[in-house]
Amino acid sequence: MNQFELNTTNSDETAQFAERLASFLQPGDVIALEGDLGAGKTTFTKGLAKGLDIKKTVNSPTFTIIKEYNGNLPLYHMDVYRVADAYEDLGFDEYFEGDGVTVVEWAHLIEEQLPSDLLTIYLYHEEQDKRKIVLKPKGKRYEQLCKEIFA
Repeated sequence: MNQFELNTTNSDETAQFAERLASFLQPGDVIALEGDLGAGKTTFTKGLAKGLDIKKTVNSPTFTIIKEYNGNLPLYHMDVYRVADAYEDLGFDEYFEGDGVTVVEWAHLIEEQLPSDLLTIYLYHEEQDKRKIVLKPKGKRYEQLCKEIFA
């Protein structure tokens, strides 16, 4: 599996990369976001939402688990940090197979429910506002997507 990396020097650059990524997304795409608290997962999702022409303010669905936003494509934003049981049936598959883009923060916590093909994005603190962003595609669709983004 290929891995793609970039570094950003501030939150605006992180959001801008996500906004660019949004232009390559299609209905049914699933993005797993991983990173420590404060790594920039919600900032990344805000950039993605901007790229999907979503006008509503995006914030972390920590306590609601799932928030839906409408834009060029629907955005299903999940934060599964507080899901007590990895096998709890919350209808995730309906979102993964839906007509929008699904972003799952803390995706490793429901790994068993994730689709086999997806794009996992790791956000790492480097120093201050600097981030290292690592994309790990699983499946031909996401490998091609990454190649296009980094072309």
